Amino acid sequence: MSTSFYTALEEIPKIHQRARDAYRSGKLKSIEYRREQIAQVGYLLKDNEQRFIDALRTDLGRPAQETIFLDFAAVYIDVKTAYDNVAKWTRSERATFSLNFFVMSPRLRPEPKGVVLAIAPFNAPIFMLLAPLVGAIAGGNAVVLKPSEQSPEVAKLFAELVPKYLDQDLFHVINGGIPETTRVLELPWNHIIYTGNGRVARIISAAAAKHLTPTTLELGGKNPVVVDPKCDVQLAARRILWGRTCNAGQVCLAPEYVLLPESFQDTFVEALKAVYRSFYPDGAKDSDSFCRIVTEAHTARIKDLIDRTKGTVVFGGDVNIAEREIFGPVLLLVPVKDVDEALDIINSKDHPLAIYAFSSDQAFLEKVFDNTESGAAVANEVVISIGVPGLPMGGVGASGHGYYTGKHMFDEFTHLRVSLNNPGWVDKIAFGFRFPPYKVRTPLRLITLTPEKEKQLRALSPSLPPRPSEKKHGATMIGSWSVILFASAVSVVLLKSGWSLPTM
Repeated sequence: MSTSFYTALEEIPKIHQRARDAYRSGKLKSIEYRREQIAQVGYLLKDNEQRFIDALRTDLGRPAQETIFLDFAAVYIDVKTAYDNVAKWTRSERATFSLNFFVMSPRLRPEPKGVVLAIAPFNAPIFMLLAPLVGAIAGGNAVVLKPSEQSPEVAKLFAELVPKYLDQDLFHVINGGIPETTRVLELPWNHIIYTGNGRVARIISAAAAKHLTPTTLELGGKNPVVVDPKCDVQLAARRILWGRTCNAGQVCLAPEYVLLPESFQDTFVEALKAVYRSFYPDGAKDSDSFCRIVTEAHTARIKDLIDRTKGTVVFGGDVNIAEREIFGPVLLLVPVKDVDEALDIINSKDHPLAIYAFSSDQAFLEKVFDNTESGAAVANEVVISIGVPGLPMGGVGASGHGYYTGKHMFDEFTHLRVSLNNPGWVDKIAFGFRFPPYKVRTPLRLITLTPEKEKQLRALSPSLPPRPSEKKHGATMIGSWSVILFASAVSVVLLKSGWSLPTM
């Protein structure tokens, strides 16, 4: 692969400084200018859709329909949401009312963090770069974008188009591999957002820690599917297999392994086979509806997993290293005796980005989701939760922290600046107790506080809730009798006023 489009190492600090200077210029304090730049992100993509489709066909062998679904739609949703709401998101808000502090006009206002570094993966290289860009612009930040070197055609397009569509001082693209990324991470940023794997995330986190830089990490994970034999087996097989074969399984939210009763395994396998034949009548190898694995190294890794499996390859497993392809992404089926064993397996591993469950039984779904932890809990569906407006994507524990999309992404790139303005007369009636001397000498004795000052001091502390030991017995019963007596009194009033109670 040619590296001629990589950014020169000596240029990286200059780009960083240029972005910092542009941020400090205050250009993005204007909400209208933010909206203009957000709109331009949308048109950067809209005007060049076919070029991006062609680039992803080259980089990933990806069908156009998957690019439109996985990358374009999600970006357009974020652009529209941010453009319509940024003025509302950036308004200052009153703090919760407090009798002691309301005269000080306490407020909160979201303000930008500064210069954001966004490092994108190869598997969704458009969405995972432009979605953070939109959120960061909405928050008023300058942004440096680092596309994945493993999707080079897309990276080249960004390097060409970003300076054409966006403010050339505020927004920049740095291309490159490990040396360029290492140089980038040596610099101080105000926020870093990274999507990828845990190994690289640890490197990024260590680099960020040197500058106390906050991070957003989206790291995927082994997403399990728990299948109830009482589910619609055809529906479950179709959606699960689509989730595992879409983008050749290179989706952070893709289902990784299926937990199902051993007695149901053969039924489910037959349903998967039928779905596979309907998806790829001539096989995945000759299908233009099947994406490809990004590099030979990734393909070799997956082939090694298949070769070393202790299980049985039911169908597929055809890997051609020379053509940089794998035909049939790996979906593991793990037989269990019951749902409790399935939950034990899930809870024995790191928290995943998503947990999926297929069942028509609400109690089954609640048992799975109430007894596990994950970024998302999705019933009878896979993957598409990321595209639902208002639902952020984010992990927990080893699957990452922070959020993508919409208002939640805006929140990632802003901090809440608090403010208040305290009039001088407040000290005379409420806050005078804070000034020394704390002890006051009277003709008769030395006292700690005057009654007036002690009253002011104590007024700041609210009363505590009831002691738990007192609440268990008499207090609860008294409260119940109070409700009953109150309801009776209301009934009497209604009846005497000519109202009649409804009959049951």
